[in-house]
Amino acid sequence: MTPPRVEQLREKYPRFTYDSFVMERFSEALRFRFHFTIEPDIAFAPETTIAAVDWNRISALGTDVLDLLVFHLGLIEMLSYWKATCSPEILVRAGSLDAQQIAWWTDLLLHGMREFFYVNQIDFIQPDFVCLSASASPARERKLTGCSLPPDRDLVLMSGGKDSALSVQLLREVGKEFHCLLLNPTPAAQAITAQAGDQAPIIVQRTIDPRLLALNQAGYLNGHTPFSAYLAMLGITCAVLCGYRRVIVANERSADEGNVEFLGNEVNHQYSKTLRFESAFRWYSETYLSQEAQYFSLLRPLYEVQIARLFARYPQYFRSFASCNKKQREGSWCKQCSKCLSTFTLLYPFLPAEDVTRIFGEDLFERAEAIPMIRELLGFVEHKPFECVGTREEMLVALYLGIQQAKACYRTLPAVLRYVEADIVPQHPDLPQRVRSILCAWSDQHHLPIEYADLLKKHLEL
Repeated sequence: MTPPRVEQLREKYPRFTYDSFVMERFSEALRFRFHFTIEPDIAFAPETTIAAVDWNRISALGTDVLDLLVFHLGLIEMLSYWKATCSPEILVRAGSLDAQQIAWWTDLLLHGMREFFYVNQIDFIQPDFVCLSASASPARERKLTGCSLPPDRDLVLMSGGKDSALSVQLLREVGKEFHCLLLNPTPAAQAITAQAGDQAPIIVQRTIDPRLLALNQAGYLNGHTPFSAYLAMLGITCAVLCGYRRVIVANERSADEGNVEFLGNEVNHQYSKTLRFESAFRWYSETYLSQEAQYFSLLRPLYEVQIARLFARYPQYFRSFASCNKKQREGSWCKQCSKCLSTFTLLYPFLPAEDVTRIFGEDLFERAEAIPMIRELLGFVEHKPFECVGTREEMLVALYLGIQQAKACYRTLPAVLRYVEADIVPQHPDLPQRVRSILCAWSDQHHLPIEYADLLKKHLEL
């Protein structure tokens, strides 16, 4: 049953409306402002700014293309504001949507917001939970014109973590022409972009309306939204506006594993990094946005532990990368969260102990208080941590490999590995076989162009 507080908010705020959007030139930048309202008395106006655009190209694209792209960026933006009241009706006045689009956006909401529903215990499978509609009739023909994209330019979304660092390094090694897209750049993202030789990245600033933050403080609903879906839409928008053929992200096979079941449905913190979302978004983009721009994940065929193994070959990025969400603005690690512990665990088997300790500032395995979180990562509690972490299977494999490496180097096992060796490993006598299976794994379920798949296979020596 949905908590009374949620039902009260849904009754008090029956309709969320995406009213309009505006575009304006701000020096050399292009700024978008979106207008959302929640009846009867809440209004938002978040902004997004793309710095240093090519205004000759922008002018050549024409207003129809710009309107279509910005309208869609507003559609993905609205989820962050709708969640405050979880209104039963969403009305889009800013543009038109046909029946297929309405079904697509409803599907994204119901899959991408499941962690939010779980945390707030919202019954999202009840009949008529949310109704999305558009007031404008859809155009008979939808086609982007005047926006031909160069055939050999790649746009890589740069987060500053090991996955995006590995992606740009692989592209750089084979001489691919690329630039990075940085959203609200962190020190790690800026450092890796510079190391990759990109002197002209696309910089985007996204500003959350302070009224939403005030509502969060006042006890309105809050929680996870499908952030990587926002990045996908932003990537396609920037690709068309700035002239790139391929939009490359660094989502991996591990993202397909869910965290918990709720109301008979899988909840996946990383839903918008999954193959299901990638496939759905590619269809939507090609149908409604651009038939030229291609969106795909370079690392899709691999598990996180395989990515960590490849990343360990590039020590030039060890001082630069950072994946901790709590400390990303500082370019460092909190050393307490499941993301820090997962990344430490995945790298541990493939680096000398002093190197991995230097990256994090200490040996996280020496902390016995990390054992409960290791159990969470291994799936021994109600749900896997709501973070972008490895699968339960590969965490077990990485811990086992870490034990073997420490023994090979005649090191005393730290507290976490002593626990795993004594309490976990004996339950899995087939671990050596599972190690070989996962380290040599390759999934053919991906959308990589052939030359990019071959590039990845070469580094795996498959």
